Amino acid sequence: MTVYSWNMLYRNRHLDDAFEFIRSAPYDVFCLQEVPDGMLERLGTLPGELAFRRDVEKVYADKTVSMHNVILSKYAIRASAEIDFPDYDHGEHLRTRLFRRIMPMHFPETRDRGGLYADVDVDGQIVRVFNVHLILARPAWRLEEFERAMAERDPSLPTIVCGDFNTLEKPHITVLNWLFGAPLSHAALYRRERFIIEKRFVTHGLWNPLRGHPTHGMSRSQLDHILVSRQMAVSRAEVVRDRRGSDHHPIFAAISLDGNSGAR
Repeated sequence: MTVYSWNMLYRNRHLDDAFEFIRSAPYDVFCLQEVPDGMLERLGTLPGELAFRRDVEKVYADKTVSMHNVILSKYAIRASAEIDFPDYDHGEHLRTRLFRRIMPMHFPETRDRGGLYADVDVDGQIVRVFNVHLILARPAWRLEEFERAMAERDPSLPTIVCGDFNTLEKPHITVLNWLFGAPLSHAALYRRERFIIEKRFVTHGLWNPLRGHPTHGMSRSQLDHILVSRQMAVSRAEVVRDRRGSDHHPIFAAISLDGNSGAR
């Protein structure tokens, strides 16, 4: 099966191109983050099945903007469920309050954040597919959200975890961790978050086939992930070059349910 994941950017100004890319991609399952309302309606016209949950609602001075996490599947979806994330207090630190005031368009107040999973029937085998968009704030909050999602995992089921994890791993970008209230060490020790999250992947029996491959130009980090459980193997995983109006590159993986085949 071929699985795609892409944060398509809710401000994407090339929505027709983005839709055509999604429509024509050779996917069996496609996980999307930051899907705007109008695009959600268009995705519902594609063949197959769809599950979604609000990604986040951003609250600006003059409007609110909703976006969604979406799982498209050409296999039957037997069940799906939402995963609720906490509402964090972003104003705890003076530096955070000042930063958010300076950058209100990029870092507004948020509410109703969450992800979802869908149980996909792949030729009689149920595969649990997660789709999450972890918060761009402190690493500890991202880790808490990841663990909330993994609490919904059934170890007996082959599992795929897709999404934008916002894992920052380069010295020019990890200053955001400090600006959002984390200790200075979370900015200076710029590889720390990657080390910690990869350990959690191992603990949950998951493998990251695109480790070391940046998926976001400005951060030069692997923000986007397709993780697979030990019951599965990956014969091919790539970062798609064309971003089609997003700041994230799409990614895909060719996955086998036979854990003894393919490459690991």
